[in-house]
Amino acid sequence: MADWAPVLIGVVLFVLLSPGLLFQLPGNNRHVEFGSLKTNGKAVVVHTLIFFAIFTILILALRVHIYTG
Repeated sequence: MADWAPVLIGVVLFVLLSPGLLFQLPGNNRHVEFGSLKTNGKAVVVHTLIFFAIFTILILALRVHIYTG
């Protein structure tokens, strides 16, 4: 049986935390921008750190598992 939790959680977080898609922190003109579809280097770093923190908490600390088959 394969554990699909890291794959599914990673894909969902990647889509939701893509800078500029839903929100961007820090924005180009303001601290937080919503739906701007533009990004900058600072936002990429911040969203990467947020992704890593949430992914690590879900997979390692909470031990989320999704088995198929």
